[in-house]
Amino acid sequence: MKTKHLLEALALVALGQGAVHAAPLMLQDASITATYNGAADGMLGLDHDFAAGPGTNTTKLDPTDTGVEFLTSDFLFGIDFSADGLLTVIANYAVAPGAYSMRFDLGGALPISPITAFTLTGMEGLTGIPGLSIIDSHTIALDLSGVDWSEFSSLSARLETGPAVAVPEPGAPAILMGGLAALALVQNGRRGRKPRA
Repeated sequence: MKTKHLLEALALVALGQGAVHAAPLMLQDASITATYNGAADGMLGLDHDFAAGPGTNTTKLDPTDTGVEFLTSDFLFGIDFSADGLLTVIANYAVAPGAYSMRFDLGGALPISPITAFTLTGMEGLTGIPGLSIIDSHTIALDLSGVDWSEFSSLSARLETGPAVAVPEPGAPAILMGGLAALALVQNGRRGRKPRA
């Protein structure tokens, strides 16, 4: 019985160690400027019908939410932003391994709601780990060089705002509770054994 209470206490301590997530960053009416592999002309925006030209790397959010906001100029990737802060990168083809990077600046569209978290939320049909980073309060970056893509594979990441609360390292109380729980389980197991004859 003591073991059960000890395990319940340990579970409560573990739950207390979880992160508190910030709120999704609302992007309706956002204007986004993007670069691909460091070049402005590497991104083709929806507002410019995905055609090359000056300023084509800036676009507003698709009001119908039916398509992508950007295509890379090599047409390898489509990039979609949703109004609730979800970024999705879709491979149009099986993409050969290489150095692929993207940067998105939401600029003056977010004077009140800075980006405080940028979290990977899903990977479909790809392997490897992308690099996600916050450059400043309105700019994010993706490093996709460590990712192997199959055709129509995708990754998604959520932009969040609000007070960022880091996941704390397990403290001494949690480690102590874990040790006590393990000790209690071992002791309980010994009591239940029958002595050998």
